[in-house]
Amino acid sequence: MTSLQRLADLARQQGGLLAEMVIDDVASVSDGERADGPAQVAAAGPRAAGNSARYELLMEAIYEGYLLHYGESRVVVSEAADLRLLVGDRLYALGLSLLVGLGDVDAVAELSDLITISARAQEDGDGELAAATWLAGARAIGWGQSASHVAAKQLVFANAPDALAAMRASSHG
Repeated sequence: MTSLQRLADLARQQGGLLAEMVIDDVASVSDGERADGPAQVAAAGPRAAGNSARYELLMEAIYEGYLLHYGESRVVVSEAADLRLLVGDRLYALGLSLLVGLGDVDAVAELSDLITISARAQEDGDGELAAATWLAGARAIGWGQSASHVAAKQLVFANAPDALAAMRASSHG
């Protein structure tokens, strides 16, 4: 079972609006699930050792929340923008609650930066920076922060012209 299928099952268990909006056949969507998506990158790292399935699930929940705000959802369907935002917030919260259950304070701090930077990039119309930030942030969650990642985030916050290149480099470790 893929992490998207596990997320759909968890969303259905939550009940309410979230459960009602989960698509019926997530398996057909999951066939295109990338092995190198943010959830898989975070789960493959040594910081996730022993809990890789939980990290993958929580990252899928948080990433899906992000997609409901800024892109195309893979698990939830709704024509109503306001409902997508509410359900996206619910998925952010669900993923963060799973992370808090692991006691990983460093990952919580990294996700705070990741969500802030990617939202800012989306507001600026910079989808490339947002995508690079998700992969770099996922790597930092799974593998630990590197000096290059800290520097890349500083460049983004300073609106430096080489921020995208630095974030892309950070995503590779």
